Order: sequence, then structure tokens, then C-alpha cells
Amino acid sequence: MPTTPSERSLRPHRPRSPRRSRRLAAQVACWALLAGALPACSLVGGDEDPATSAEAAGPPAAADVVAGLRRALERRADAVRRGDRRAFAAGLARRTPQVREQQLTWFDNLAQLPLAELGYAFDRQNIVRRGDAYWVVVEQSMQLAGYDDQPVVSHDRFLFRPAPRNERRMLLASVTDDAWEDEHDVRPQPWDLGPVQVRGGLGVLGVFDAGSVGSAAGVIASVERGIADVSAALPEPWRRTVVVYALSSTEFLQTIEELPGGDPERLDGVAFPVAAGPGQAGAAATRFALHPRMLARSGPQRDRLVRHELVHVALGERDDEAPVWLSEGIAEYVSVRPVDPADRVVAEAALGRAVEGVDGLPVGESFTAAGDAPVASYGLSWWVCEYVAGSFGEEALWALLDAFGSPGADEDEVLTRVLGLTADQLADRAARLMVATFVPGAGPGSGPEVGDQDPGAPSGVSSPSPSAPARPSSSALRRRSAS
Repeated sequence: MPTTPSERSLRPHRPRSPRRSRRLAAQVACWALLAGALPACSLVGGDEDPATSAEAAGPPAAADVVAGLRRALERRADAVRRGDRRAFAAGLARRTPQVREQQLTWFDNLAQLPLAELGYAFDRQNIVRRGDAYWVVVEQSMQLAGYDDQPVVSHDRFLFRPAPRNERRMLLASVTDDAWEDEHDVRPQPWDLGPVQVRGGLGVLGVFDAGSVGSAAGVIASVERGIADVSAALPEPWRRTVVVYALSSTEFLQTIEELPGGDPERLDGVAFPVAAGPGQAGAAATRFALHPRMLARSGPQRDRLVRHELVHVALGERDDEAPVWLSEGIAEYVSVRPVDPADRVVAEAALGRAVEGVDGLPVGESFTAAGDAPVASYGLSWWVCEYVAGSFGEEALWALLDAFGSPGADEDEVLTRVLGLTADQLADRAARLMVATFVPGAGPGSGPEVGDQDPGAPSGVSSPSPSAPARPSSSALRRRSAS
């Protein structure tokens, strides 16, 4: 989930040489895999008063009503799959202009997506009559060809009413029931919220809007490069495709379940899973979203952020059971591989913590805490992985990840078995390596030197920003050249 780089930076220790750099991601409890985000299948709004879930269900709906609703949903899905806008519009109630406008926007959005599947189902027990109309809870299954391993399942509540001259034909009159949606934690996708513009690349499906589509070419190129870089660094193959949301507002980010820190302004990007259907194991896919401010920040900074998020996408559920310090540390470790060692930077808060001495590995809560705690946690996690890879080989990182994937894995037992170290020993050695790299000769209590701003700070680095005055400020430290 990283945040932006800072105003000041230090160079790390190394004989003179070139430069470059960037940022972070998300996971359950941290910034990468946010569990169970269900997309909605409606656009916001509607001019019918929605029924609430508190309504009495009443007797089961008559067979002809059930059949009419089923036909209406089948026609709706078929029209979208065939790209038949006229047939889709014919399924909308004429006296609901706002709903018609919103639903036609939704149709236009989906027409740009590579749909492998779109379908609806419902349980007749979830049909509630109100006057001559019927509220029904629908289950939508939608799969993006080449991007989702299985259909993404979401739930919503639709209102249908009979056509004026044909009571057997049901027309959609509303897709909005705020009370029901709040109670059932309905979470929309960008195409449910308003007009989007979809752009594609090699293995990339980018979802933009009118305010962000001007950045589409640069974002997609960055993700294409990131897919190649991450694939070269990971030990096992992955799908090498991803859906990325790059919108001009934070409206969608605010809907993500368990958003790190609960504030979109505290992160630059976030990876999250989209849910598969009931009874299906795992997520249908992992996608990632960029904060609007990252659209203008092309170059090493955004590239590193993208690589970090792509690591979470590529690993999927493989790191779900790992401690946050390992999943985030690996993502950060992989994200900096293409960056020249002389140009890698670390947050001042992280280096300051390392100079003072650490008392253990970062705990999950520290990644979403207030102040500089997340910045320091990301930095230390990265250098834990640098230490492990440098001392035991990169294969030790993947051995740790697999060991933590075992049910009931104990952190101390895994570290002792795989590395022969305790958690405290590992944290201490990583901190010492960080200090030796960035502040040669520094000892406990030594303060880091501050230099020029670096063009690409690590994902955990935050900086003051006019658009995000509440975000924690910290500096970026660059590898210092030997004199």
C-alpha cells in the first residue's frame, strides 16, 4: 500500500555509481490482500423508494412472478453479453429516467470489458412484494476473460414491476436500496459507480475515467514493465495478467473492505481480492488500484509502486497466512530489484528506528498505525528480506513463505527451523544491515544525514502533500557514496 516519497534523502554507502527507485502494497491486516470485497451490480441512485431488509417477506411469490423475474434477468444478461443496447434498454421501466440513464451507463461500461460470463440467479424466498412491484435479491456472476480464474460473485437488490400492457413481462425499476446495501456490505466496482473508460495492454486491463484516461498509456506501460520484472524475480510462474483501477477520485478506494488505515489519502496503491461464489475456495482474482495522485507521478516512483502491487497480485493467496512483515517485505524486496543499489532509498523513520535499535519484527498493527509507524515497519520488513536473501539466498525467502503457509505455523518455530534465528535476532541483524548500508560508521543513537529529495522513494515513505495534509511526513534516505 505505499505512500509517497519524501522531501529529503540520503545516499547509501557504496563507491560512486549510478541511480533510481519507488514504493508499497496491501494484504489482509496490512496493505495487500483485503479479504472478501464483494462488487455490487448497480449504479448509485434511483427514483423509487427502496424497501428495506426489515420488511416482512410474506408468502412465497407466485410461480408466474418467479418465471417473469427469471426471464427479465436472463434477457438482461443476454443483452449485455451480445452488446445489444436496445434490448437492454427494453428491460428498463420507462417511468424511471434516472434509473434508465444510470443503467445505460452501466451497460456502456460493461460493453468495454472482456466478459467471459455474466449471469444472474435468485432464491424465490428473497422476493418481497410491494404493491404491484417486487424487490428481489439477485446474485450476479461475472468473469473477465483472461483475468479472473472463476466468476466474481456479488449480490444486490433490484425492484421490478410489470410492464403496463403485459403483466407477465417484468421491467427493472430500481437498483438501489441503501438500507439493504449497508446492512449487507455491498461493495461496488468502478463500472458500477459511473462512466469508465477501459484501456488494454499486454496482460493489462486498465479501468480509467474521463479525468484519468489521459494517463492511461503511461500507467499501462508501467504495469507491462512491472509484469515482466516481477515474473523474472518470482520462483514460480503466474497468470501474468492484472486488472488495475486508475481513477481520478478516491470514491472506489473508499469502498474497499479493511482499507489500510481507513483513509485513501494514506496510501498510493492497494491490492485486493475479488470474491468467488459461495462454496468456491479462494478469490476469483487479485486486482489493484492506484491513488489519483500517482497518475501524474510517472517514472521510477510509480514503477516501483506498481511492481510492489504486482507481487501481491502474483502471489495471490500464497502469502495469506504469512506474517505481514514477510508478505510486505517480499513485495518491497522484489520491487527494488530493477533499481540500481546506489539509488535505492529507505524512509528516514525506518533508518532512525534501526539506528536506535529494534526490539522485534514489525507486528501487523504497526502497518496501519498512526504517525511514522507504518513507514518504519515497511522499511524494516524490506531489510529483513534483504538480510535473509543476502545471508541464506533468495530461496530462503520462499522457504519462509511456504513454511508459514502451514496451518497453525508458529513464527518463532518457523524462523528457528528455516533460518536458525529467533525473531529478535533476525530483526536486529536486518536493522544493523540497514544502518551499515545507509549510514556507514553509525552506532546506536547516531542520527542520519539528510540530503536532497529523491525522485523515487520506497513505498513506505510518506511526504507532506497539499491534497493530503494529514498524511505522516518522513524523509527518504539514499545510499551514501563513499568519499
